[in-house]
Amino acid sequence: MNQEPTTSSAIEIRELVKEYRAGQPILKSISLTLPSSGLTCIIGPSGTGKSTLLRCINRLVDPTSGEIIVNIAGQRTDMAKLRGSELRNARRHIGMVFQEYNLVDRLSVMENVLTGRLGYLSAWRAWRRKFDAEDFVHAQQLLDEVGLGDFASRRADSLSGGQRQRVGIARALMQRPSVLLADEPTSSLDPKTSIEIIQLLREQGIQRRIPVLVNIHDVDLARKFADRVIGMTGGHVVYDGAPEGITDEHLSTIYGGKAWLE
Repeated sequence: MNQEPTTSSAIEIRELVKEYRAGQPILKSISLTLPSSGLTCIIGPSGTGKSTLLRCINRLVDPTSGEIIVNIAGQRTDMAKLRGSELRNARRHIGMVFQEYNLVDRLSVMENVLTGRLGYLSAWRAWRRKFDAEDFVHAQQLLDEVGLGDFASRRADSLSGGQRQRVGIARALMQRPSVLLADEPTSSLDPKTSIEIIQLLREQGIQRRIPVLVNIHDVDLARKFADRVIGMTGGHVVYDGAPEGITDEHLSTIYGGKAWLE
């Protein structure tokens, strides 16, 4: 891997650009440094590049240019430069929670959580779903932690939206990640469940001493639970700081106009 000496930051993004069409960047020279702990929320209108930013970090999307230095198992690795087996090995250390859960409906809750360990198995063992006994123990512990200890044998398609997202969080944690990313994890949930999910993400980050980076539309949730808020608009970062520092003027810049604030 392309590695640098370890420092206290978990993610360092330098001049990141992403173009889906030549000359039309979605991300426009983004530079950010994320600390090794805490909950960071990214806010901003749809289409401004929030999801693209997260997907560049774990390389579900290939960046056009720039660097994405992630502290993985004590080594600083430029995710933008990795290919093949090196990329697969690095990606397994970055947990991802998806907006639409991305569960396999026909599988049990336990089986869905165990898929978080597939990246650590050989191709043959992954195909046969040959998990170690300790993987089953760890998966059950995670289900207990997310409040689904009695649901291990239930099919994923029998769960509510909030329960499905809890399974998604347990699956991401099953990777024993160095970084946890969450792409709009509350967008399909009711207000009460949204609070529970963002609290769970924050608590798990604290417990495991890993940074949690969340894209979120709900500004109030970001203000209440985040340690840091990043505001994006038009592919640029226009606010980066404490949640209590966000003013209506900032929000007007981020979202365009003030009518939505009334």
